Amino acid sequence: MSNSGMLVRLSGSLRETLGTRRRPADDWAPGANGSEAEHLFLRALALFRMGDSQAAINLLRQATALAPSFADAVEAEGEVLDRSGDSAAARARYEEARKLRQKGRAGAPDRHFVLRQRGSHTAEIVSYTRVLKSLKKYALPNLARGNAYLADRAPELALADYERTLKLHPNSMDALAMKAEALSALGKYAAAIEDLDKVLAANPKSSDALNARGIAHMAIGHADLANTDWRAQLGLLDGRPAASAYVALRLADYERALPHLETMVRNDRRDAYWALYLRTAQLRLGRPATPAQSAADDEWVASLLALQSGSASGEEVMARADTAGRRAEALFQLGVASHASDRNAARAYWQQVLDLGQPALVEHAAARNELSRSAS
Repeated sequence: MSNSGMLVRLSGSLRETLGTRRRPADDWAPGANGSEAEHLFLRALALFRMGDSQAAINLLRQATALAPSFADAVEAEGEVLDRSGDSAAARARYEEARKLRQKGRAGAPDRHFVLRQRGSHTAEIVSYTRVLKSLKKYALPNLARGNAYLADRAPELALADYERTLKLHPNSMDALAMKAEALSALGKYAAAIEDLDKVLAANPKSSDALNARGIAHMAIGHADLANTDWRAQLGLLDGRPAASAYVALRLADYERALPHLETMVRNDRRDAYWALYLRTAQLRLGRPATPAQSAADDEWVASLLALQSGSASGEEVMARADTAGRRAEALFQLGVASHASDRNAARAYWQQVLDLGQPALVEHAAARNELSRSAS
């Protein structure tokens, strides 16, 4: 079967995720994130295929009560309602799902498109699992499901699919690059670098592979090698502002980041992080910071902007940092705020960013570069 024919099969299965009657366990994707909301979603799909629309709706509503931003479940309820003849209610659920997807903030724009995805990918995983029942000997469905698993933050499952892909198609640099991303997500940085070396030997101009290898190098403390990769990536981005801004921030090269950040503040007012990072660059360059704009739609970024402007204390912001990533962001900003008056305090904050151990974060790379620079 050609790749184009296989893509038709894949897209057809995705369209039919709700529509085919099957036994409840047929399309269960083992380990698909595993949250209670996702299990309810999968049970709802199975019940709908068996003809029990009302039970499916009840389970989907339970799923969205547990996870209000679960757009797949909201959209699935819309489709069940649509197929049951309630088109007005269906339209409302479709519109809600669309708004939820718009609200979700994508991953860092300098990374591979799979890693820029946010939200649940359970429906995709279910669909690809169905496809693999009849196309086990083809690489593309394995690669596609691996990508869905990786986007769903399930790197162990993604790695297994990428390894199957490579058994079927040993020369696939796409699969090898994604295998490296899964290895890196699992903390196996040396193995990831080994695979990325092969990818870049085959294609030295792979921007995504340079970015990934830079992150893996930085994770194990090889800042010079990481920065070499990111500088090479910057040269390949042709000035694309979003990705270029993030790479320059990883390098803690605020002069180079500044014009790209100014462009993104003008072009993307929905993402409050652009204003935050623009002010970060201005503060680190010793320039007057742009007045902080309202970030009412993002309470967390509003807290960081308040920290920058002095209207919130470090203790207040750290108390609101409810994830390791947010703690790293807050600690990095505390370092920025402290640097002008107390460089030792700034270094201590930036060291804490590294201690949290999240190498893919922009703040992790920037903190390590800040520390390397101040030590030299």
